[in-house]
Amino acid sequence: MNVENKYILIMAGGVGSRFWPKSRNHFPKQFIDILGMGKSLLQLTYERFLKICPNEQIYILTNTSYASLVACQLPNVLAENILLEPSRNNTAPCIAYAAYKIGEKNPDANIVVTPSDHLILKEDVFLDKIQQALSFSEKNDALLTLGISPTRPDTGYGYIKYQVAGSGHQDIKKVDAFMEKPALAKAKEYLASGDYAWNAGIFIWSVNSLKRAFKKYAPEIAFLFESGSVFYNTDAETKFITEKYPLSPNISIDYAILEKAGNVYTIPADIGWSDLGTWASLHVVGEKDENSNMVNLDKVYLQETTNCVIHLSKDKAAVIRGLDNYIVVDDGEVLLIYPKSEEQEIKKVAEQMINNHGTRYA
Repeated sequence: MNVENKYILIMAGGVGSRFWPKSRNHFPKQFIDILGMGKSLLQLTYERFLKICPNEQIYILTNTSYASLVACQLPNVLAENILLEPSRNNTAPCIAYAAYKIGEKNPDANIVVTPSDHLILKEDVFLDKIQQALSFSEKNDALLTLGISPTRPDTGYGYIKYQVAGSGHQDIKKVDAFMEKPALAKAKEYLASGDYAWNAGIFIWSVNSLKRAFKKYAPEIAFLFESGSVFYNTDAETKFITEKYPLSPNISIDYAILEKAGNVYTIPADIGWSDLGTWASLHVVGEKDENSNMVNLDKVYLQETTNCVIHLSKDKAAVIRGLDNYIVVDDGEVLLIYPKSEEQEIKKVAEQMINNHGTRYA
């Protein structure tokens, strides 16, 4: 397909509370160099998609409070391509906003919607699958989601059940159903069956297919954002969005569209993917020393310390002895030392800190 019809929407408005205290309301996970590569997850995502389309066709959707962070980290992105949501209303409204805005500029647009904070190790395979999906969405009234071929019976992800027979295109499968996060026994069944994929929240569709879906399955969202057509890409756009966006329902694209539509497809793929949702998931994919410690700084002396995530400020020095399977994080204001096996409690612990000691720790 013509490159001028390819667009990218990077969603970068989340808070990433499971990476507390490094990820905070004022500086969430997507803006952090969490992998120690010298670039934030947002910057890595942006650079990845420059191989699909030019900078002018990449859009960033974020919250108004992160506008300056996005502009600072991605100075080449056009100011008008940074879409600011004045309220957090989940993924359906923000995707609709972008689709109607881009559609006014190019009615033949095909859009890749992607989170800003995921890790993809097999980038060449990923880009090939994205190109396949864009070619399919250009020619078919189809809503595609990139499925991740599961490597373990994970209970932390939603699953996609698909038809093994395919769609006439070898890699593209018709979706039967979206499944909620399963219990372990059910996750083992999904893995064994061979016709389930993890739902990564990466979508590919044409503007026209998505608009049709909104009109059919979420008409209130379609009506709201269609009413702004005369304002998009003009000086009046900001006023319209500021006033009308908060009126949109708080609903995910999965619930609003994908679980209802009959034209949903997936491309199961092994792309070395992780949503980097927790410190433990970072430990799994990150570079580790001979004692399986993931450490982000040089000035550290470890004794009898194994299987830990140690993420400290670069200007710190640290001496640690006698820890196994712990998370040690210091953001300069908050120090967290917590068992990695109990990390699901961190979100609640953060809430307690905020309730007891003030919103400066949010």
